[in-house]
Amino acid sequence: MKVIIVTGLSGAGKTQAIDCLEDMGYYCVDNMPPALIKSFIELAANGKGIDRAAFVIDVRGGVLFDDLKDALEDLKKEEIDYKILYLEATERVLARRYSETRRAHPLAEGESALKGVRREKKRLEELRKEADFIIDTSNLKASQMAAEISNLVSSEQDKRVFTINIMSFGYKNGMPVSADMVFDARFIPNPFYVKSLKNLTGNNKKVRDYVMKHDITQQFMDKIEDMIIQLIPYYMNEGKYSLSVCFGCTGGHHRSVTLANELQRRLSERGKRTTLEHRDL
Repeated sequence: MKVIIVTGLSGAGKTQAIDCLEDMGYYCVDNMPPALIKSFIELAANGKGIDRAAFVIDVRGGVLFDDLKDALEDLKKEEIDYKILYLEATERVLARRYSETRRAHPLAEGESALKGVRREKKRLEELRKEADFIIDTSNLKASQMAAEISNLVSSEQDKRVFTINIMSFGYKNGMPVSADMVFDARFIPNPFYVKSLKNLTGNNKKVRDYVMKHDITQQFMDKIEDMIIQLIPYYMNEGKYSLSVCFGCTGGHHRSVTLANELQRRLSERGKRTTLEHRDL
């Protein structure tokens, strides 16, 4: 049986994630006590016709959540194929979501949602390190998140598939929480100060040509491409099948967008599976 543990920060979109997995044919259980996972799998394996299941497990379980570590150890001993999908978002976004819904964060303890978010992040630090997939939902629409989950989970059907998630961003809006690699593009001459390019973006050919015409930009991209290609087998050996690569510039409109587009083009030409997001456009 294929098992996915959906976890992460409260308000990051676990409900939407479980809806997506249900659409993909997973038997889904929300707020599952970790100690019952093994029993459920044994029940499902006893001729119930369930070959894939997804469980949402998070801090709403209170003290029951503390059983998760032992439950995962049991799954490993039984050689049950499971993956951890961890959802997160920036503190600012999570606090805003709680403000909009007027719901209390499960760890707020009568204080602000922001304090609850920070307590939860600290409590989940070790679990996040164990995650197979991490998705930052701060700037994702529901349809985009569903597509991202579908891509990640579907890739598990073929262990040879490795996904490079590429993102551009602007430092003035904060760094992406989920980044595995961050490359600073602010050393490249800025098209923002060229009058004819200022109001365009890195998706425009004129901006792209301006950014990529510099020898240092070409050398920079060559080294990044070679490094990623070289590292992919090592990530896969460790059971990781996705990598988040982010390019940042000041505003996230010109240089970072160009470099993100360029890396996707190069990797796609080499047969690599990629996703692309321009966070701050």
